[in-house]
Amino acid sequence: MPHTLDPNLRRALAERVRYCHEMGIYDFYRRGPRVSESATVAAEVDVVSSTSQELREEMAARKPAVVARIAEEGIFETLTPKPEHGVADPVAALKLIREDLGDCTRCKLHKQGRKQIVFGVGNPRADLMFVGEGPGADEDTQGEPFVGRAGQLLNNMIKAMGIRREDVYIANVVKCRPPGNRTPERDETETCSPFLMRQIAVIKPKVVVALGAVAAKNLLAMNASMSELRGRFYDFMPAGARSSDPSWQGTKLAVTYHPAFLLRDPRQKGEAWKDLQMVMKFLGLEPPKKSE
Repeated sequence: MPHTLDPNLRRALAERVRYCHEMGIYDFYRRGPRVSESATVAAEVDVVSSTSQELREEMAARKPAVVARIAEEGIFETLTPKPEHGVADPVAALKLIREDLGDCTRCKLHKQGRKQIVFGVGNPRADLMFVGEGPGADEDTQGEPFVGRAGQLLNNMIKAMGIRREDVYIANVVKCRPPGNRTPERDETETCSPFLMRQIAVIKPKVVVALGAVAAKNLLAMNASMSELRGRFYDFMPAGARSSDPSWQGTKLAVTYHPAFLLRDPRQKGEAWKDLQMVMKFLGLEPPKKSE
C-alpha cells in the first residue's frame, strides 16, 4: 500500500528540492531503505529539515566562495551520464551537447515566438567565457549571442582587454529569446541552465564573467545586489556537470554589468572597466597600446 506523506514532510521536501535547484542541482537519486520504511521516513524528515537550514546558513556566511558541488554524501549517489562524458576534444563535446539539446521543447519558450535556439559561440578552449541573460531579437534572428547593439559594446569591451571576440566563448543562461526580451522566468532558467553548466565543464575556462544580475544570480545561486556581487572572484564549479579532465578544479567567476545596461546608463562603463581589469590581471592580459 503506497505511503502518504505527511503534509509537513511534503512541504519540507519541496523546500529542499527548491533549494537544490537554486544551487544548480537538478538530478536526484533515491537511496534504498536501510532498516524499515518508518525509520527511513523519519530519517528523511531529519535530513530535510535540519540539513537544508544548515546549508542555507553556510551559503549565507560564505558568499565569496560558491562551490556548486554535491555536498552530501549518500543523498545524491551519481550524476546522470551525459553524451560528452569521456570526450576530451571540446569541439566534439560541445557538438554532442548541442545535439542533446536538439530542437528543444523542454520549457514554454519554444512556443512563445522564438525563431531558433542560440547555443553559444567562440573558442571551445577559451580561457575567458562571458555569460549573459538570454537572446534578444537580433540574436534570435542570427542564431548567435550578442550580435545587436549590446553585442557591439561587448565586442569593444573584449577588444579593450587586448583580445578578440574569437578568443573567448559567449553564451547565455537561456538559449531561446523570452518574448519582448522579458527577464527569463525561474522555470525557464532551471530547465535551460544545465546545458550551460555542461558547456562550462567542457570549455574549462579560467574565468567566467557573468554579465548582469540575472546571469550572476543564476550561476551563483545567490540573491544579492550588483554592488554586493561585483568586485571579487568566486570559486565556481558548474553544478550537475562533469569535466573530461578530472584534474580541473573549476573556474573563477566575476560579475559585471550587462552591456545593455551600460547602453542605458553609460556612467557605469568605468565601473565595468574596473571589473574587466580585475579579470585581465588574473589572466595576465595587457590592454593594447594606443597608437600615437
